Amino acid sequence: MDLHIFEVFSIIGTIAFAMSGAFVAMEEEYDILGVLVLGLVTAFGGGIIRNVLIGVPVTTLWSQGGLIMLALVSVAVAFVLPLQWISHWKRTEALFDAIGLAAFAIQGGLYAAKMGHPVSAVIVAAVMTGIGGGIIRDLLAGRKPLVLRDEIYAVWAMAAGFTIGMGWFTSNIGLLICFAGVVFFRMCSVHYKWKLPRRSLVVSDSVQPQTTQTALSHTLSKGE
Repeated sequence: MDLHIFEVFSIIGTIAFAMSGAFVAMEEEYDILGVLVLGLVTAFGGGIIRNVLIGVPVTTLWSQGGLIMLALVSVAVAFVLPLQWISHWKRTEALFDAIGLAAFAIQGGLYAAKMGHPVSAVIVAAVMTGIGGGIIRDLLAGRKPLVLRDEIYAVWAMAAGFTIGMGWFTSNIGLLICFAGVVFFRMCSVHYKWKLPRRSLVVSDSVQPQTTQTALSHTLSKGE
């Protein structure tokens, strides 16, 4: 693993996710403290979950002083940006979210692979680093986690973890190809609205009028 590539992915993911969390907080009209909390949680929540799962002390977070400061600056910038700039960001939000997903998924996969964990653990580390912060962000914002019901999202993090765990991408060029691939396929899933199969147990509203009409017809036929 090349250390500078690891750091680049960490920086990219931290900026993208910290600003994403800040914008969600502002959409929910949270105050500055809420914006700060959601920004930091989105940036570091996935990494904390990953560390718990692969046996890394959670306190290692405090050794990432540079990234924490970067996240704080990103949140502050997001908070003071003019509304026109934020509107422009929202139009490209899916792209920056895809960049953050790719960066953190690869970063998490590299972290687990460096520790010698099996492929299954590398996949889990990649997925939780990539989507964990977003799940916590949505829950704190009172939303259903988009990563579990929106266009295909976590699958691309799983693919990144699998390729890293198998040792297919170890060089700088290989990791950049993996990064570009995750971003590309994530954007394709947004553009073409690719979704995983789903099944709803909620009865459609269209069934209700038919049921009511059937009951009414039965009553009239009995002369009641």
